[in-house]
Amino acid sequence: VNDSFVCVSDFEEEARKVLPKSVYDYYHSGPEEQRTLADNIAAFNRCFLKYGFLIPFCVGMCTVRMPILCCCNITALRLCFYPACQAVGIGMMLSSWATSTIEEVMSAMTAKSGTGGVLWLQLYIYKNRELILSLVQRAEEAGYKVIFVTVDMLYLGRRWDNMRDQFKLPPHLSMSNFSTASLAFSEENYGNNSGLAVYVAKAIDPTLCWDDITWLKNHTHLPLIVKGILNGEDAVQAVNYDVDGVVVSNHGARQLDGVPAMVCVCICVFLLICLFEMYQYRYRCPPSISYELTTAVAKLLERSSREWEVPGLIPYAAAYMS
Repeated sequence: VNDSFVCVSDFEEEARKVLPKSVYDYYHSGPEEQRTLADNIAAFNRCFLKYGFLIPFCVGMCTVRMPILCCCNITALRLCFYPACQAVGIGMMLSSWATSTIEEVMSAMTAKSGTGGVLWLQLYIYKNRELILSLVQRAEEAGYKVIFVTVDMLYLGRRWDNMRDQFKLPPHLSMSNFSTASLAFSEENYGNNSGLAVYVAKAIDPTLCWDDITWLKNHTHLPLIVKGILNGEDAVQAVNYDVDGVVVSNHGARQLDGVPAMVCVCICVFLLICLFEMYQYRYRCPPSISYELTTAVAKLLERSSREWEVPGLIPYAAAYMS
């Protein structure tokens, strides 16, 4: 790596220079006017860190312990980051569209020296349910720890740059977890649109619903987390359907333009889940404790609405407190 690269923007600028335009556009662009993409960055820039010192730290998720609160998120169609994740012992979510197989990544993870990372599998729900079950079974047998189901990509976002580029995979790459050329996105007959958009329309199930999440939970012993939640009602519904967690995400601003930045809604989602759980507990605890919980959450809602500038948070939550 060039020693002159000292921050992410340095790598971004170099990528713009050296990558083929269609590849750079795939990673760089969002849908339509890219308003949400711009606001994702602006919203993070409005956030500040609260930090402390001399605190022993180890974070856990779904029975897995990690030394730091950090993981490598999925980026489909990439050459994987697993050696670096393994070396420092953090988690990595492998896309089911990865250009390395489930087994290859786990083999590389266990073959290298280091503190030992952990692998999770990201899953799209295909129309072919047997295909989904085979991926889940392979993940279980390989030693993956969690299944993340992406629910916010029933159709591909209208990424204008990809449409203009007629984006297709480079000929030396394919979605390696799939055995047929059509599912591996390695055919050429995807028309003049974005090839990936046509692929998604052909393969991914657009009728995905909560009953499908229950179906998948009944076919795996692994924890199941729903990825792509962007409002409190869906988060509470996830709790109702007994999922093991939710990922608040707008898909990196790559799906639907005009939705809020993730950090603008995550506090609302978190608080509404807390409210839901609190009121589940309320009916099983003494009235004095119930009153204290209600008062504490109301104060937290008011403060969060003011500091995080979450529009309508208090009336939004009032329905759960009435």
